[in-house]
Amino acid sequence: MNPNRRIFLKNSAIATSGIILAPWLLESCDSPSGNQSESSPKEMFFKISLAEWSLHKALFAGKITNMDFPALAKNEFGVDGIEYVNQFFKDKAKDTGYLTELKTRADDLGLKTLLIMIDGEGSLGAPEESERRSAVENHYKWVEAAKFLGCHSIRVNAHGEGTAEEVHAGAVQGLSSLATFAQDYGLNVIVENHGGYSSDGSWLTSVMAEINMENCGTLPDFGNFCLKRTDDGCAEEYDRYKGVTEMMKFAKAVSAKTNDFDASGNETHTDYKRMMQIVKDAGYRGFVGIEYEGRDLDEYEGIRASKALLEKVGAELS
Repeated sequence: MNPNRRIFLKNSAIATSGIILAPWLLESCDSPSGNQSESSPKEMFFKISLAEWSLHKALFAGKITNMDFPALAKNEFGVDGIEYVNQFFKDKAKDTGYLTELKTRADDLGLKTLLIMIDGEGSLGAPEESERRSAVENHYKWVEAAKFLGCHSIRVNAHGEGTAEEVHAGAVQGLSSLATFAQDYGLNVIVENHGGYSSDGSWLTSVMAEINMENCGTLPDFGNFCLKRTDDGCAEEYDRYKGVTEMMKFAKAVSAKTNDFDASGNETHTDYKRMMQIVKDAGYRGFVGIEYEGRDLDEYEGIRASKALLEKVGAELS
């Protein structure tokens, strides 16, 4: 189709339907997959992946399943990599048949399976040794599953009950032990700023520095820096730009958290150009994973808005 005619028809369809879309979303209207338009950058200093948590509402509601995720990521959103969440296939870590089908679906689509985000398997930073050991062993099956699927990492949490010093010591022991196990599988163990002490960038990076293992690192999330939460929301927040800067020294993945967007398509809580400049300056050239958690846009629209923002900033910085 003639490009001018296509643009005319697209604009006419939008106008006659009575739907008003923000200009920054129009670039993704050329195809249902939201793939880059002709004017989008061909090369950026990073690639875009999709974290499964971006679709957690649809998954918890049973509208889609974990097995549907690879096709949705590729065909609906046009990303190159995927990041699983263990909550959506928690009883399948040792199910070889299930994992084989999941891997086949991703491979057939040309997707890179990057990591599994692990929750609910115990406190790796527990000061009490038996509790910490149990948590470490609970993660073994996910290291094995991640290796089977072709991942480079599992994302874990450095949680524990106690003082900052006690949990620091526990996290060093727990993460070191798990990373030692993961070495034999060629897997990284990476920690996200994910509440509690881990949302303090200086605390988390001091844990990493003490561990000092090549396959133990971080997954900086642009938005998880709440240090103290109340019923009214976050009462105290660690500076997100400082935190990401600190964590990038140990980063083996990056999580692009989004919640709300203004009329120009910018995230209202995070200056994405400033944040992605930090990522670039750290020498990072891997995948940046979309993790949409907003409420105003539905999950599909929120993912597309997040991708459009990353592509816009990527074009400016590349």
